[in-house]
Amino acid sequence: MFEGQAEEAMTLYCETIPESRVLDVTRYGPDEDGPEGTIKLARASIGGTEIMIFNSPVHHAFTFTPAASLFVDCSSDQEQEHIIGVLSKDGAFLMPAGNYGFSRRFAWFNDRFGVSWQINLP
Repeated sequence: MFEGQAEEAMTLYCETIPESRVLDVTRYGPDEDGPEGTIKLARASIGGTEIMIFNSPVHHAFTFTPAASLFVDCSSDQEQEHIIGVLSKDGAFLMPAGNYGFSRRFAWFNDRFGVSWQINLP
């Protein structure tokens, strides 16, 4: 659950991951809890996987967990390097890009919003 950064995150993901696009967006209205005009709820296809994106107007004691990750299979070294470079900026690696025996190259990290990504080159 995002706390005000849903639009920034969704835009970054859709611009970075091939075959990604925004499917629909609901924004906060004038008499709702969130800032008017900001994303309340959105649906996006990220690399062909449909996800829901929610912007909470309330601060929570929890954030995203790496127990659930967005997984992307890449078609080339260049595609994987680009995705890792963009999404890992200001984030934290859980497993830096490397050959771990189960794929040619794999990376696992949390992006700057706290969302966990597993980027694979089979």
